[in-house]
Amino acid sequence: MARPRPSRVAEVLAAALLLLLTAACGSRLPESDFEHGDRRPPAPARTTGEAIRVGIVTSATSPVGGSAFTGPRDGAKAWFDRLNARGGIDGRPVEVRLCDDGGSGVGNNECVHQLIDEDEVVALVATTALDYAGASRVSRAGVPDIGGQPIGAAYDTYPHLYSIYGSSAPRNGTPGWDGELYGGTEVYRYFKREHGARKAAVVSYNQSASAAYARLVERGLKAEGYEVVTEQVDFALPNFRAVAADLKEQGADLVFDALDGHGNARLCQAMDDVGARVTAKVTNVQNWTSTVAGDHEDAPHCRNALWTTGSSRNFDDTRHRAVREFRDATEGLGTHSQWQLEGWAAARWFTDAARSCARTGVTRGCVDRYVSRAEGYTAGGLLLPVSFEPSPEPPGTSRTCLSVARWRDGEGWVTQGDMNRTCFRVPHLSYEP
Repeated sequence: MARPRPSRVAEVLAAALLLLLTAACGSRLPESDFEHGDRRPPAPARTTGEAIRVGIVTSATSPVGGSAFTGPRDGAKAWFDRLNARGGIDGRPVEVRLCDDGGSGVGNNECVHQLIDEDEVVALVATTALDYAGASRVSRAGVPDIGGQPIGAAYDTYPHLYSIYGSSAPRNGTPGWDGELYGGTEVYRYFKREHGARKAAVVSYNQSASAAYARLVERGLKAEGYEVVTEQVDFALPNFRAVAADLKEQGADLVFDALDGHGNARLCQAMDDVGARVTAKVTNVQNWTSTVAGDHEDAPHCRNALWTTGSSRNFDDTRHRAVREFRDATEGLGTHSQWQLEGWAAARWFTDAARSCARTGVTRGCVDRYVSRAEGYTAGGLLLPVSFEPSPEPPGTSRTCLSVARWRDGEGWVTQGDMNRTCFRVPHLSYEP
């Protein structure tokens, strides 16, 4: 069994790319401003017991856009809808309370107070917060936060917080190990070993968060022996065509970027315009969505060179039973994403924990004990094995696996190999959150 990675480089990407777009904090808006309020619809008649209440915090109306963070929420809601339609947990429906923190620390603290102190939820599920300012409060209250997206360092800092990817950090109130997190080089190793890539380009904005992430990617690539080409564009007036022309001239095999989604699409279009062809234009789990064809409609060559990596099973891989269940239950969503699947997996994780507590009572403490003891949890095969066994020392190397997919027009995201066997023993590089 592969040991869980101590931290995911994708989380750094999420923080860098989203925070660079945030010039000011968003104001918190109630969930009712864009949905149907905090309360779930009435449970089906087959659920007759007292409801089990959970909370979902989402930066749904954050400054970076209304759909940037809603995937995990939508996936989790779909799971609970299906669960309640089938009788809930031992006859008890799950009542989901939603809170939109607006992408601000103030709003996040308000959501945490409302859900924990007023609504008295048993657990938080699939948290996706731009600024998880209330994380310490959740931890102090002993409320398990299950399957959250580690956009910042909170899930590698506090006990009772359990990210969807696991953690081996001590989680004693200090991020990672003495303030440093660690990420592996497995993504770079994969393209080197499996596709013979030797030269990689890293494209960033001339903005601090974007440039910092680009430097981390460059370190990882060099650790794997790549020749690295760095490209930087002006954040206000980016000249992507010039970058694309240089990528063609340099003959890069791979392209990584520290850009927002709009910049990513413009770079792809510029690459097509100048005839820059690469083995892979590598993106991340946030862009692992069904909207690729529309997002990159003017760049067919670059679009079909898009690859993505992560720690969960491809949402387009309907050969797998657990993925088919997810797709069937979310058919009405219109579009699909990897974050939706991970939200679904988080809700399943809570359900497994609550069912284990049936005899003693579904309490915060019982649910927390179940999740904290997780050793190789996979949500029915949707996740790479997850655990939270703390390591007193930061990792040097570890055997790490990854899920890989590439986009193909007419097919969608096509799985590349078995994620449980696409594994490498790689070094881990430190970085400050």
